[in-house]
Amino acid sequence: MDRIFGEITGIPEGSEFENRFYLSQYGIHRPLQAGISGSQTEGADSIVLSGGYEDDEDNGDEIIYTGHGGRSQVTGLQVSDQTLSRQNLALALNCQRGLPVRVIRGYNHNSPYSPSVGYRYDGLYRVDSYWREKGLSGFFVWRFRLIKIKPSTDSNQVSEEQPTYGQTQRVDTSVSRIVRDSQLSRFIKELYGYHCQVCQRTIETNIGPYAEAAHIRPLGRPHNGPDVLTNLLCLCPNHHVMFDFGGFSIADDLSLLGVKGKLYNHKSHVVGIEYLQYHRQHFFSREVGL
Repeated sequence: MDRIFGEITGIPEGSEFENRFYLSQYGIHRPLQAGISGSQTEGADSIVLSGGYEDDEDNGDEIIYTGHGGRSQVTGLQVSDQTLSRQNLALALNCQRGLPVRVIRGYNHNSPYSPSVGYRYDGLYRVDSYWREKGLSGFFVWRFRLIKIKPSTDSNQVSEEQPTYGQTQRVDTSVSRIVRDSQLSRFIKELYGYHCQVCQRTIETNIGPYAEAAHIRPLGRPHNGPDVLTNLLCLCPNHHVMFDFGGFSIADDLSLLGVKGKLYNHKSHVVGIEYLQYHRQHFFSREVGL
């Protein structure tokens, strides 16, 4: 059957189901056991919060979801590292491609937002970001920040039609990265003459050169990186996206990991080693061929 990203016709948010069998029969979440329904080539169409992973955090409209794998079937605890493959890679694709994911909460999920019995469909979420970190059991897990997609109340909103992935109504979403233009970001770009520190190229536009200021350790929850010069790089848009999504990283000696070369570094710019180490630990994965 075609994988459906978005709402299922006739199943509104808040619909309740007795068990996983009915979730599957109505197409809300097809797998009878797996918490993530998805393909590592297509993306993830739905997830179930059912109390399986100790590192999950449920704040209602924001969920920090723990990926699949490495858990003991006997104790339920992590006993090995997770990899960015299979269902985990599926959720990561949602982040890069802007695909929504259906969220279902189960009765056995330890959260005030979960139902007391059965399962409840709680709407569409977007995968805002993903990263790797050591979980409560000391093993690496992949974590995904999910943000609730609120229905638009603007009756005058016009949107372009998007390609569909099945016979159902879609909620259009997109991947967005905040490109900040603070005094620090302008300084770093001017310091490097709008040249990328990786490829040393600049993009010429009809209003002048263009580059982007990239934070090594991301700002805001849950990474809480500082907006300081030592946490900034000057990158072209291509290498900015690659860096944000772990396509490459940087060693302490500023050699590049995942791509050839060494980071060009101005003598007046000190790159924070602690931020490089954070990026390598949380975003750079050699298990996908890097």
